[in-house]
Amino acid sequence: MSVVNITNVTILEPQGHFMDPYKFEITFECLSQLDDDLEFKLVYVGSAENTTLDQELDSLLVGPVPVGVNKFVFEADAPQVHKLPKEDIIGVTVILLTCSYKTKEFVRIGYYVDNAYK
Repeated sequence: MSVVNITNVTILEPQGHFMDPYKFEITFECLSQLDDDLEFKLVYVGSAENTTLDQELDSLLVGPVPVGVNKFVFEADAPQVHKLPKEDIIGVTVILLTCSYKTKEFVRIGYYVDNAYK
């Protein structure tokens, strides 16, 4: 059984403009004392064919983490458009929310993002 369990992730503004920041309310449970911080990251997949085009939108260290239920809001800026292939700006892509402990990723949550013209 895991010491840290992500129990809920709420996208605070599920619809918006391309350049709007991403905002997540993350709830997790910690079952025992941790020696180090948790690291959360948000990654925008820039191209399905080339992982070097992925953009880490932000990372956040959370800690010290008390035993019990914890909640925080993670906000990250939009991707840098000039780093994306023109053919991949419009259409469906993915954002990945990950959490690591002592540099070891233990959870990855993915969301589809549909970028379209108004």
